[in-house]
Amino acid sequence: MSASPLVLGPMLRYVDETSASVWVETRADCRVSVHRDGRTWHARTFAVHGHHYALVELDGLEPGTEHPYRVELDGEQAWPEPESEYPPPLIVTRTPGRPLRMAYGSCRTSVPHDRSGNRTHGVDSMRTFASAMAAGRDIRPDLLLFLGDQVYADLTSKEMQEFIRARRDIRKEPGKELKDFEEYAHLYWLAWSDEANRWLLSTVPTAMIFDDHDVRDDWNASLDWKKRMEATSWWHGRIVAGLASYWVYQHLGNLSPKERADDELWQRVAAHHGTEELDLSEALDAFADRADQDPTSFRWSYSRDVDDVRLIVVDSRAARDLTPSARGLLDAEELAWFDDRLRGGFRHVMVATSLPFLLPMGLHHVEAWDEAIAQGAWGRAAAWVGERLRQAVDLEHWAAFQDSFQAVARMVTEVADGERGPAPQTVTFLSGDVHFSYLAEVEREGGGRILQSVCSPVRNPLPRFLRWFAVVMSYGAATPVGAAAARSVKVPDAPFRWHTVKGPWFDNNLVLLQDGPDGLKLTWHTGVVVSDDELHPKLEEVASVTVPAVSGAPIES
Repeated sequence: MSASPLVLGPMLRYVDETSASVWVETRADCRVSVHRDGRTWHARTFAVHGHHYALVELDGLEPGTEHPYRVELDGEQAWPEPESEYPPPLIVTRTPGRPLRMAYGSCRTSVPHDRSGNRTHGVDSMRTFASAMAAGRDIRPDLLLFLGDQVYADLTSKEMQEFIRARRDIRKEPGKELKDFEEYAHLYWLAWSDEANRWLLSTVPTAMIFDDHDVRDDWNASLDWKKRMEATSWWHGRIVAGLASYWVYQHLGNLSPKERADDELWQRVAAHHGTEELDLSEALDAFADRADQDPTSFRWSYSRDVDDVRLIVVDSRAARDLTPSARGLLDAEELAWFDDRLRGGFRHVMVATSLPFLLPMGLHHVEAWDEAIAQGAWGRAAAWVGERLRQAVDLEHWAAFQDSFQAVARMVTEVADGERGPAPQTVTFLSGDVHFSYLAEVEREGGGRILQSVCSPVRNPLPRFLRWFAVVMSYGAATPVGAAAARSVKVPDAPFRWHTVKGPWFDNNLVLLQDGPDGLKLTWHTGVVVSDDELHPKLEEVASVTVPAVSGAPIES
């Protein structure tokens, strides 16, 4: 049997009331066609380091319509595949006024879905969600939001290491970690080629943002970390390949047609009408290098308004300012952009940031304390210890960038208090990263609610002994001890207090958020193997909460 001409995809990316974007990776230079409802749209592939990609923009669609589609490469049908066990892929345009339904999660490793893979990494909750949806369960979201660590470039699987060994000496730097674009392309293939997940990605719109493992653990934790990486023989190649591949595989589809038209690289693709395929390799590598060296030269963050919901997706990795005197999780330009987007006048304002803004209080205090001593609050020797501790146990969330935390806390309070337009019912942070899930709420009287919802991991559970450590650091003695330590180094008090409403729990999860007249309903789902059928796990509910629309009403479990 010959290999399919379609390597990856189709992936349904940005969709609104009248437009849709379909992304593919193909085996060769070709003309890609998408057929829906008697109409056809075309795009020519472009090349990056020997790989071929296309993004087909569908326009002039009718709002609130649901139609299957097919993809052809040079006139031959490539999707859906013949005799597929899954329903036809659909493009469903937004219905104005329909309440938002969105699924989200983070941290997903790409290992086989057999007994061995499920034993070491747990059941893939995304794949389980896909199977349940294909079987007819009423859980189809309007958007599937991935909040980081879509791929692991540093902690590679046996399958990825086999690919690396086939092309270079794995005993030499960077060893089992990724080296270049070719290896990133294979890693994305491992992540998205499973039949169930591939079908899900072909029929549900997706949006994404990176976290550290998309590049490397602790990416941009501090200036010390960055200098250590830049001193290696392999870092420059890694960061260029990581950002270049991210632009192709993830970022490009995040954008609306208007936003994409403003992208300088996409302008090259759209303007190319030559007889030979456009090779974007050199330009894309130069762009990625520039984006790393000067984060202000490009913005990975983006926002969308879905009727009366504003979704702001924030880059909390590449946009950092690591200068010790101006240290910020968001640099000045990024913070100003975020400040401009953070407005009232919506039913809900949702801030998607891979790193939780509101950590459990104990961990928040510990990270704030560690930043202070790493910055020299207790002298040079303690600063060295603080920096080693920061990198050893990942103390580099919003709490470890106190200037940024304080600034954003003030902003969201102003929104929730109605100082930036009519107060929304909720300002909700959607996050992942920490490998446990929970819902937290800021303690307030009146105004809109401020919430933190975490869903992590999709598939990469913490070992059991680390679960105990996470609970102790987050909810145990670390809370009063951390608070005292933070006060000892003059960390400013947060402008509000918060507490955990639900959680923590450590299952592999995907959460479904549903807006409705009664408020927000959030349901965390996991996959459970029944009767040793590893390939067809059952979707089960881990937890469900409803955040009432009425301010101050208790959250219902």
